[in-house]
Amino acid sequence: MKSIAALQDVVTPWSDGLEPSDAELDAIEWELPLILAEVDLLDARITVLDRTPSVLDERRIRRARRKVLAVRRTLTNRAAAAAGMPGGAA
Repeated sequence: MKSIAALQDVVTPWSDGLEPSDAELDAIEWELPLILAEVDLLDARITVLDRTPSVLDERRIRRARRKVLAVRRTLTNRAAAAAGMPGGAA
């Protein structure tokens, strides 16, 4: 019977490829505003899971949705500008 240890090559071989590449880190940094906006929207939705949403809850959810859409538009326009598309995509 073989014993299992966290760093044994038989079970989990250690690889230098476990860290994210520079390109992956750049992509995460590029999308970070969208990730944060989506977290805000998720948080707003979670708060009303076990109760009826109040007027303030509905406003918070609408505001979070608008923020997600605005950030998506901004990222799309930035990507279009980086690709050389005149006038933006949205």
